[in-house]
Amino acid sequence: MSHLHLELPAPPPLPEGALRVFALGGLGEVGRNMTVFEYGGKLLIVDCGVLFPDEHHPGVDLILPDFEPIRDRLDDIVAIVLTHGHEDHIGGVPYLLRERDTIPVVGSELTLALVAPKLREHKLKEVPKHTVTEGEVLELGPFSCEFVAVNHSIPDALAVAITTPAGVALHTGDFKMDQLPLDGRITDLRAFARLGEAGVDLFLTDSTNADVPGFTTPERDITPAIDAVFARSNQRIIVASFASHVHRVQQVLDAAAKHGRKVAYVGRSMVRNMQIARDLGYLKVPDGVVVDRIDAAPPHKMVLMSTGSQGEPMAALSRMANNSHQQVQLEPGDTVLLASSLIPGNENAVYRVIDGLTKLGATVVHKGNALVHVSGHASAGELLYCYNIVKPSNVMPVHGEIRHLHANGALATKTGVPNVLLAEDGYVVDLVDGHASITGAFDCGYVYVDGSSVGDISDSDLKDRRVLGEEGFISAVVVIDSTTGKIVSGPEIHARGLAEDDSVFDSIVPKIVRSLEDALSEGTRDTRQLQQIVRRTLGSFAGRKLRRRPMILPIVLEA
Repeated sequence: MSHLHLELPAPPPLPEGALRVFALGGLGEVGRNMTVFEYGGKLLIVDCGVLFPDEHHPGVDLILPDFEPIRDRLDDIVAIVLTHGHEDHIGGVPYLLRERDTIPVVGSELTLALVAPKLREHKLKEVPKHTVTEGEVLELGPFSCEFVAVNHSIPDALAVAITTPAGVALHTGDFKMDQLPLDGRITDLRAFARLGEAGVDLFLTDSTNADVPGFTTPERDITPAIDAVFARSNQRIIVASFASHVHRVQQVLDAAAKHGRKVAYVGRSMVRNMQIARDLGYLKVPDGVVVDRIDAAPPHKMVLMSTGSQGEPMAALSRMANNSHQQVQLEPGDTVLLASSLIPGNENAVYRVIDGLTKLGATVVHKGNALVHVSGHASAGELLYCYNIVKPSNVMPVHGEIRHLHANGALATKTGVPNVLLAEDGYVVDLVDGHASITGAFDCGYVYVDGSSVGDISDSDLKDRRVLGEEGFISAVVVIDSTTGKIVSGPEIHARGLAEDDSVFDSIVPKIVRSLEDALSEGTRDTRQLQQIVRRTLGSFAGRKLRRRPMILPIVLEA
């Protein structure tokens, strides 16, 4: 197994007749999945998703893949192929298309339908789109793409087999092997086997559940648990799920119809996505069950289908937990069903929401206390089956944190895969004469969306925000006479976010004055140097006396 390299040079020129593969997101994290394939001077992109921020990213709305390694090659991109319609695979598409809006977007019917409103929101009206189905083969420049049905927690998911003269790369996207799926659409292992018989040179496999033993529980198995929640609830039921989880919404609609309840959607994305799914026939709505108003029936006859299962601060469920939702106020005895698993990194946010709901008197049912959700990703047993069926020459685990990639690589090695490559974002893998190897790396980081700003916020800015939120803020204003070099006013010191009153700084003011006067007497007039003296003196005092490391803003003005 080829282990992660800590330091890698820039990749060399791609040898003639070779295939190059590199990820700009999705390796080392659960989100912002994006993989680039290069052959013959042309680029094919598979997925372009977003990562949702956590508490380490204050003020950030979304995190994008880093487009910098391909920014000067936008005209070489022949298409963006989308494996399915989850945000971590499609959310970044409009941001890439803002840089070149003529790149064709390829995907299944539902996937492209979920992308369409994002393109409209970004005023991308002329983007070429091509709908594909399983079994179809599409020629995109030098890449011949065959699409294979896979089962996931959203309908219409596809794997893609990419054939070039350098060999065949099979990218699973997100998948599992549910043998009794709600929509009857199973992962096409016959196609996997056929491709394996012909020869798969590079197998890129979903790693999210690689460290989970056995097999992922079928979706059908949670129907009794959902039904039990409906049977014992005698007031309103609020179900929170991903806004794209059509299968879960279908189960809730069926349970509501069985128990004589009405369902109202809460959250803009939930309303939009379920309307799309219904219009395209992926969601079967029982007659008379879905209503437009949350008070269309008495509370004991209502179900609210809500967003916010991951504790997102602005999502509907979080606002209910904070008692700040404009339309929905929870009442003691209401039942809240969290019909989703925890995305790594979101645990604290989700448990804060659960605490808030419980405090308001709601009964909270979640994966920790009932079988109300199953994963959409293949567990270790399913991955072993895939490796034994496909028998690839080279494996590159994708889509997961480092521990998931390692676990997936270990599974591949156990089945006898001769070459397993563990890569991170930016690592370059070249397939030459049937053998894949890591040949270098692009500089590849996080790109933050902050309001209307894209890429302007740096890690340093985020560090400042964290310091402001955790340690507080101190300002110090001093005015000096530019002619005489004397202090004529200040220092005036004010603090925010500290428990202490401003008077706590009275003892340090004389020391700041002395330090400034010493520097001025030695001829120092540069305001930046004087500000540094103030910062160092105040910082030392705050660390020693207050046991804090606040942000310090010194201002030295000339009169």
